[in-house]
Amino acid sequence: MKIDRQLQLPVIYKEVKLNCGYRLGIVVENLIIVELKTVDKLKPIHEAQLLTYLKLTDKKLGLLLNFNVTVLKEGIIRIVNNF
Repeated sequence: MKIDRQLQLPVIYKEVKLNCGYRLGIVVENLIIVELKTVDKLKPIHEAQLLTYLKLTDKKLGLLLNFNVTVLKEGIIRIVNNF
C-alpha cells in the first residue's frame, strides 16, 4: 500500500496560493484520509476539519481515529464526502 504522511495541502484564495495551508495526517492509496487524534472526546470541529480536507482534495472517504479511548472501536468515525 502507498501511504503518505503529513501531506501538505495548499490553499488557494483569490489567486493567492498558501503552500502549507493544511497538513493531512495520513493518506492511504491516494483514496482515504486518516486523521489521528488523542483527545478526551471527539468534537464536531474534528469532523468538520476532516470533511474540509475531503472537499479540498475531492476524496470520498475519511477516517477520524481517537486513541484516547479504552476500546479503539469507540474512537473511530467514518466521514463520507458526497457519496
